Amino acid sequence: MTIKEIENTIIEEFSMFDDWMDKYNHLIEMGRSLPLIDEKHKTDQYLISGCQSRVWVFAELQDGKIIFKADSDAVITKGIANLLIRVLSGQSPEDILQTDLDFIDKIELHEHLSPTRSNGLTSMIKQMKLYAVVFQAKGAKHDKLN
Repeated sequence: MTIKEIENTIIEEFSMFDDWMDKYNHLIEMGRSLPLIDEKHKTDQYLISGCQSRVWVFAELQDGKIIFKADSDAVITKGIANLLIRVLSGQSPEDILQTDLDFIDKIELHEHLSPTRSNGLTSMIKQMKLYAVVFQAKGAKHDKLN
């Protein structure tokens, strides 16, 4: 699926809920279903700065596509990470760099997060795009960023 198609699926999912408490519950469920990263990637090297919670994001390149994995010590943050992973994981560095992630505004996520969680969301996006920049710059010569 393309990034736009995945975003549209997420927008449809969130439109099924009438209020933000239901949307938060959906985020919590998404957090609970986030596949965990390997414990060896839960280090400062992969820790996202600017988040209220501790969030680790790991990326590797497989067949020209970036595969993201993440974990957090907060379930809502895990849900947010899962949203980003659903959209960006399995995409090329070029596609990741070109996307605006419009779904975030369309589901009004920033508006319903605390300022610190909103900053954390922005930090996660910046880090994931930075991975894409590095993989693109390396010309896909390496399979992992270390």
